[in-house]
Formats: sequence, C-alpha cells, structure tokens
Amino acid sequence: MTELVRIRVQGTRTCVTLDRPHKGNSLSAEMVHALEAVISRCHEDGTTLLVLDAQGPHFCTGFDLGNLDEATDDALMARFVRIELMLQKLQSAPFITVALGHGRMVGAGADLFVACQRRILVAESSFRFPGAAFGLVLGTGRLARSVGAAAACDWVGSGRWVSQAEALERGLAHTCVDEAGAQALIERLHAESLRLDVETRGAVYAAAGQSLHRDRDLNALVLSASRPGLCERIRAFRAAAQELNDRSVKA
Repeated sequence: MTELVRIRVQGTRTCVTLDRPHKGNSLSAEMVHALEAVISRCHEDGTTLLVLDAQGPHFCTGFDLGNLDEATDDALMARFVRIELMLQKLQSAPFITVALGHGRMVGAGADLFVACQRRILVAESSFRFPGAAFGLVLGTGRLARSVGAAAACDWVGSGRWVSQAEALERGLAHTCVDEAGAQALIERLHAESLRLDVETRGAVYAAAGQSLHRDRDLNALVLSASRPGLCERIRAFRAAAQELNDRSVKA
C-alpha cells in the first residue's frame, strides 16, 4: 500500500497522497484497495480531518485501463463496484474530507475529487467525465447533487473537458489557492473539525442526507456495468482515444 499512497497522521488529521505519478495516479485495483483501507481506518481511529492530495502533474486520471486484454466483463464490473463503494465510504465519512486537486481529473479520478466535502484547487486544473462513452454510469448522481442536473448531464453526455473556471463557477470546486493558502485553509479546517465529536458530526451529516442516495447510485452503476460487452466497449473507447491522440501529435 505504501507504494501507492503515502499516509501522514498528525493527531486527528490524516493526510493521504496518491503516489503513482508515472501512471497519472490512475486507479488500479491495488490503489483502490489502499484508499479503501485508509478511509476505513479513519472511520475507526478518531480522525476528524482527512486530506487527499497527489504527487505528479495530475491529481488522478481515472480508472487504470491497463491489462484489459486479460480482463472479463465480470471482473471489470467488480472493480467498478469496489470504486463506487470506496467513494461512498469517503462521501459518508463522519469527519471533514478535503481534496486538494490539480492537473487533470478524469472519470473515477474526478469522482474521487467530487466525493470530498471541501474541494480545493491548488494549481491549474481541468475535469472530464468520459465513462458514459463506454456505457458506464459511475458517480453521475454525486456530480448532479454537487453541480446540478443540467451541468452534470452536459458534462457526462458530451465527455468534454471542463475548465477550471467553469468548475469553480458551477461549484465542482469551491476555491483555488496557492500552496500557502492551501496550508492555511487546512489548518482552519482542522480547527473546525475539532469542534464536534465524531459521533455528533456523523449524526449531523446523516440528518442532512449525506448517505441518502447510496443505494440508487450503486444500482445505477451495477445496471450499466452488467450490460454484456463491457470489456469490448472499453477497448473500443481506449483505441479511439489513442487514435485521436496520435492525430493530434501528427498535426
């Protein structure tokens, strides 16, 4: 796990750094397992503030599309379900969660950013939600509840890049700060996180409906991922993306 995420604990503050920069911090099965494990631990160890950041030029470029030739539809569906369950555990956490995003945030990587309560940009950033192009509905409900149904349907339906300015305007990200500003914000949020005990904060979040849509979100994912041909659709998507990239390089 330590090869994929770095964990630093300072009292009741837990900082988790995605540390797979050579792969754009894409979510391999092992990285998802590592994230789920640390989030689960934070649910039990008295953490009041969880901070997610990342090494390298990009926060998280999404689902790791490597080794597709060895995958089956059922195995891929199981991986997507594990991602959704990890994101739900993050979103329903009884403590304050903060994402410090930068660079590209794509698909499940953008969903990871969205699942955090406080979403901060610390450098130039852009977002994309391409999963619907291969028939997958992952994170759309969370996105719609954050930015509104119209924007979510536009972004997911078109698969276009969402600029930093648009992300801030729509509430996908809450603010953009420099490194010093990020540290000051984290200190303020840590102080805020100590105001309520974990049980009370969890009860407040539950009363606010933080976990209200979990079953619906999971059901939407499973129904979309269980359609036959998932592997082939992802392979076709990857091939089309590679062809487009090759054309842009030649141009």
